[in-house]
Amino acid sequence: MPTFSNPVLPGSRPDPSICRVGADYYLVTSSFAYFPGLPVHHSRDLVDWTPLGHVVDRPSQVSLTGLDVSDGLWAATIRHHEGTFYVVVTLARGRRGSITYLFTASDPAGPWSDPIALDAEGIDPSLFFDDDGRCWFTACRDAAEPEVTGPGELWMRELDLHKKELTGPTYALWHGAVRGAWVEAPHLYKRDGVYHLIAAEGGTEHHHAVTAARAESVTGPYTTDPRSPLLTHRHRGAAEPVHNVGHADLVDTPAGETWAVVLGTRPTDGTHTLGREVFLVPVEWTDRGPVFAPETGRVGLSERLPAGVAAPPEQDGRPMRDDFAGPAPGPEWTGLRGPVDDLVSSRPGEGGLTIRLSPEPLTSTGTPAFVARPQRHLRMRAAARVRLIAPGPGQEAGLVVFQNDRRHAALALTVDSDGTRQVVLTAVEEGISTRLGAVPVTGTEVVLAVDSDESAYTFHLEGGARSTLGSIERPFFSTERAGGFVGVHLGLYGTSGTGEGEAHVRWFEYVPGRD
Repeated sequence: MPTFSNPVLPGSRPDPSICRVGADYYLVTSSFAYFPGLPVHHSRDLVDWTPLGHVVDRPSQVSLTGLDVSDGLWAATIRHHEGTFYVVVTLARGRRGSITYLFTASDPAGPWSDPIALDAEGIDPSLFFDDDGRCWFTACRDAAEPEVTGPGELWMRELDLHKKELTGPTYALWHGAVRGAWVEAPHLYKRDGVYHLIAAEGGTEHHHAVTAARAESVTGPYTTDPRSPLLTHRHRGAAEPVHNVGHADLVDTPAGETWAVVLGTRPTDGTHTLGREVFLVPVEWTDRGPVFAPETGRVGLSERLPAGVAAPPEQDGRPMRDDFAGPAPGPEWTGLRGPVDDLVSSRPGEGGLTIRLSPEPLTSTGTPAFVARPQRHLRMRAAARVRLIAPGPGQEAGLVVFQNDRRHAALALTVDSDGTRQVVLTAVEEGISTRLGAVPVTGTEVVLAVDSDESAYTFHLEGGARSTLGSIERPFFSTERAGGFVGVHLGLYGTSGTGEGEAHVRWFEYVPGRD
């Protein structure tokens, strides 16, 4: 039987939501403080996904200034109704929901509308379009009586599609299947006249799980599905390759199948660096409700292809080389908290990336001269050819393994106060910078590289004679050590104490290893 490899969207792409229009599938994931925000991916087979654009691509839409990397845009839902795409999302500050936004578009590639702030508390908003054309908004919030019901509550109001505002009474739907655990990520589906409320419980780490309730009326009352959790890996041992499974969203295929996208992680020796990734799981509908992974009861690294997909599509395992020949860096490249167009730009017709050195360091909560893309494979090699133009003291540019602003490692071409040029490896932990190695160089252009595997990230200066500047143990960059919700991103950056100077990146290369 032909199979595909999970995850279908590797690297830090958590909280997936999906919809289908005809033969096309569209998927959106959380982006936190990265900008542009809320990446949209497209597929024709549910397995091979292509970046399409971003919902938030203008600073006038949403301000991310000053936010922690793991705050920002959380857990969006994408839906389509009568020619319009809808995305609802939470803007989080201090790890709590701050504002709920609604965006619309006629084309999922954009442009998306300016946001409309909805009168909604909590996080993880979702939309459900009923058969009568009414639209219902759901989200999760703190329960009014946590000592009685448990800490979380799923709630609902109607969304007026013409006025783009919530209207009518608020309905408390459900407090979850596992009392004492927070319930979140609600999505509603209707099957044979029954409303199925799918949610997540147990947090987004080891105890993450998919749970469910059902009702005869859209506003309830909802009764817990006694089979809950319907999908979890919390009971599986350390050798299980996929952990932290949850946050499911369902989609029906033209062939009549149902599949779920869920998030999960691939830890090594108890820690993971790639972040929460998108996995694809078959779903079977029964009289009792949905059955996830009906043949195995688990999310595997290999799964049968969806019906109608004749051959395994070409998945993400190819080397990638970016010469930045287009008018702008591609959609996989993002900066932090705001647009970097005035700091980082492609050179159409010439190729390469120009970085205007900024006084904003990577340790700040501002917008540094920095672009990055998620690391997708545990074993990989990333390299870049970097040149400092008219180098001066206090200038540096290079390659960074970025977990967050307080935990990352940079391999950079630098210029000391006496004009000496070096390639320097620096690690930042809890905001404190430590120099781990340095190699003097004579030119203004170098090739910088990093290799990663199960044990470590090893940093090199390449050229006539390869120099290894040092290694950092892999768990240093893990979510378990760093906290937060993001995985490692591989970036290019440039800084200068005076804000003067430029760097030129001729190319960036990413070569997956064999996991």
